[in-house]
Amino acid sequence: MKPILKYTPDFLEYCEVEKGLSPSTVKNYANFLRPFSVWMRKNNLAELAPDKFTADHIWKYRVFLSKDVNKATRKLLSKQTQGYYLIALRALLTYFSEKEIPCLSPEKIHLPKQTKERAVKFLSLDQLKKLLDSPDISSKKGVRDRAILETFFSTGLRIAELVSLNVSQFSPQAIKDKNAYELTIVGKGFKPRNIYFSERCLSWIKKYLETRLYDTDPGLFVNLRSPLSNDESESRRLSPRSIERIIKYYAVKAGLPLYVTPHTLRHTYATDLLNQGVDLRAIQEFLGHSSILTTQVYTHVTNKRLREIHKKFHSGNRLGN
Repeated sequence: MKPILKYTPDFLEYCEVEKGLSPSTVKNYANFLRPFSVWMRKNNLAELAPDKFTADHIWKYRVFLSKDVNKATRKLLSKQTQGYYLIALRALLTYFSEKEIPCLSPEKIHLPKQTKERAVKFLSLDQLKKLLDSPDISSKKGVRDRAILETFFSTGLRIAELVSLNVSQFSPQAIKDKNAYELTIVGKGFKPRNIYFSERCLSWIKKYLETRLYDTDPGLFVNLRSPLSNDESESRRLSPRSIERIIKYYAVKAGLPLYVTPHTLRHTYATDLLNQGVDLRAIQEFLGHSSILTTQVYTHVTNKRLREIHKKFHSGNRLGN
């Protein structure tokens, strides 16, 4: 039997091939297991086999995490970060269990309790309107960026999903005379789902595509430098980091809080739907969440709306004093 640490490449391959996790999720697992590897080596446990791994090791590793300092912030690791590292370790033990490699039960790893509920950051409709109106639509870049912003809000796409969109998915034949558009994509975990482009969003995508009539790059959202000056084999598709910079630029221009990111727009999309009375299960489908537990992060909206409804319709006023 190999040492625990020697199984890491096999585990990551298992996550990608058998579990169907996205490359970014697999990369996160690799990063989250790194502190465990450091701790094992520091404690002369690099050659420890899975069947020798005990609950006492887990406890000592948790103590190590609780005292570890983030080099960037010079602060102790947050409970949330510690949780990520333990989730990765628990996933590794689950892998051992599924492959019938003798090891400690994954259930022996208990996650730290969060001291406060995770806040979901989203924009109000007034803030959203300021953001959408911030690009200068007299320029090609402004039209492109307006189309990007509108697409995020209309579809609730993850940034990697938006980056992967292609021009061919918006051919004139596909969107001809359509006021709205439905498209099937393959999202996180290689799960297909339908996304929906509103009439307003589709109109901006059409305007943007009109600026690219002689552009053969397959990517929908691309760097707008002249395609004639570049190798046609090299795509000008915008990267996730470029999209993040674009969103941040317009958030600052619109005078919005600096926390605005592509994921903030995804939260805004979900929050707006919930405010309109859309069922949480439907939101789960729209967002492509595997579990309703993930979608329940938005119950801050439904809870507030339920309080208002109860106060309005069931306050007891009809019964008198």
